[in-house]
Amino acid sequence: MATQQEEEEAKLERFLQWLQVNGVELRGCKIKHCDSKGFGIFSAANQASDGVLLVDPFDLAITPMRVLQDSLLGPECRAMFEGEVDDRFLMNLFLTLERLRKNSSWKPSWLNSFGVGDRIRYLDMLPTSFGNPLWFTDDELLELKGTTLYRATELQKKKLQTLSDDNVKPLVKNLLTLDGDSESEVCFEDFLWENSVFWTCTLNIPLPHSYVFPQTQEEDSNFATTKDSELCTNYISNGEDVKGKDLLISGCRVQNVDSQVNGVTSTAIQGETIWVEGLVPGIDFCNHDLKAAATWEVDRTGSITGVPFSMYLLSSEQSLFETKREISISYSYKGNEELIYLYGFVIDNNPNDYLMAIQSVPFSDSKVQLLEAQKAELRCLLPRSLLDRGFFSEWTAKIEGNDKCEDQVCSHSWSGQRKMPSYLNKLVFPDNFLTALRTIALQEDEIFQVSSMLEELVGSGGERQPSDTEVRAAVWEACGDSGALQLLIDLLQMKMVDLEENSRAEDCDIELLKEVNTTESQELQTPIKETDGLTQQKLRSKNRRSSIIYRRGQKQLTRLFLKEAEHALQLAFSERN
Repeated sequence: MATQQEEEEAKLERFLQWLQVNGVELRGCKIKHCDSKGFGIFSAANQASDGVLLVDPFDLAITPMRVLQDSLLGPECRAMFEGEVDDRFLMNLFLTLERLRKNSSWKPSWLNSFGVGDRIRYLDMLPTSFGNPLWFTDDELLELKGTTLYRATELQKKKLQTLSDDNVKPLVKNLLTLDGDSESEVCFEDFLWENSVFWTCTLNIPLPHSYVFPQTQEEDSNFATTKDSELCTNYISNGEDVKGKDLLISGCRVQNVDSQVNGVTSTAIQGETIWVEGLVPGIDFCNHDLKAAATWEVDRTGSITGVPFSMYLLSSEQSLFETKREISISYSYKGNEELIYLYGFVIDNNPNDYLMAIQSVPFSDSKVQLLEAQKAELRCLLPRSLLDRGFFSEWTAKIEGNDKCEDQVCSHSWSGQRKMPSYLNKLVFPDNFLTALRTIALQEDEIFQVSSMLEELVGSGGERQPSDTEVRAAVWEACGDSGALQLLIDLLQMKMVDLEENSRAEDCDIELLKEVNTTESQELQTPIKETDGLTQQKLRSKNRRSSIIYRRGQKQLTRLFLKEAEHALQLAFSERN
């Protein structure tokens, strides 16, 4: 009887045949199994001098346009959505349907009478379960209690459950019936699997307009795809998108990415370029690393790869890779909160980690008006990198002589008594965030003082509206920094209480992590026959380890930013600011 390893190798071999049949070229690499990551791409001996490692034709990508061209799903979607459809929802339907469809071209057909299956195809190579919190057991999810991610996961799971019950299940069931399958049942796990596949595997692909909407299918250009709804967005903070701008760049090296991929529209026309989210069998087996060894790029003309309308994996190093080295790409600069939420893994001591500083604080309508006038943002991400220029940073000495005030507050004072703080250049908290905190911390007499100063500035008749800079200056003149910093300290202390309530102090997480690492090391040194039960046990261990690393990082950042805020408050008091 074949071992699980032998079965995996045979499965991979058949999949490689499927890739070859569909035009994928492995020019200097191999796809191999790599422990807890699943599969990965590794360097091979036959590397080309041009650095091209893998070539993927556009025709193989699963995109919303591909879904609309599907003989079964396309006509139904056109009739159902009457000219406009959420492109991610199209992908949801397609992947859920293809997973259950018996005669899918993306999965093998049933075993024939000789017990020999068709070639293993793309969907069979994707993970059957994932390490993101949506897949956690109730006990595993408790490891995240007190973190931003805990509440976000609860909200997202409820939203996905409702979407599955109200929309996906009836639609997929109807499509399966049209396909001649009235027996298959659609369950929430099918939709959850699809959702995880989408977020972990999709790339944001810049395609030429003529390729997306060929002249032979002009009617497609009138069938708009959008993602305005909240179907499958990234819920990190109370169900809202935190870093959607770079959500799915995934290592693509294209000029002006920030201006081209911005916000909530996945299909955006930039001249002759349309950005489309899609699954690309082959390239999407690349795993993440902070120091990426390769990037994926687009060859529209075939001048680089010899294959027009293709994507290719390009070495980012001038010299050839040593054989059997894993070739990684970067999923962009993400903190552990995003990494575990989207992809199901974390990075210990992640330099891109950040802290969500505020969730919600009640305040009056008058303060709401002041916040709007100043264009201030209450919610704030505090990246670890901010600490590099703080009071306790090893780099502080390098900027001691820099007295430049970076327009953090207005340079004049109505009373002439409010002096510019000496600590301004070492204050790690963003000005927009401090502006919001100052406003929320205002006392009633200070609000009156702000109104009086602004009236004096623009006139009692309201000849003009004060600018946001003028309103900020008035607020700072009225209250200084001490109230804002005290409020920030209170909020950070509350956050630390929430973090430690269920998992104790940071030191406890360090000890727990040592225990988990020791257990995993012992398991690696003791070969045991792989079973489904053992696989689940390893997954639970991985999930727990990820949770501990993430929450320990949150406690560490809270402690460090709290230390910065407390020191800044002492200085503010000493300078009567």
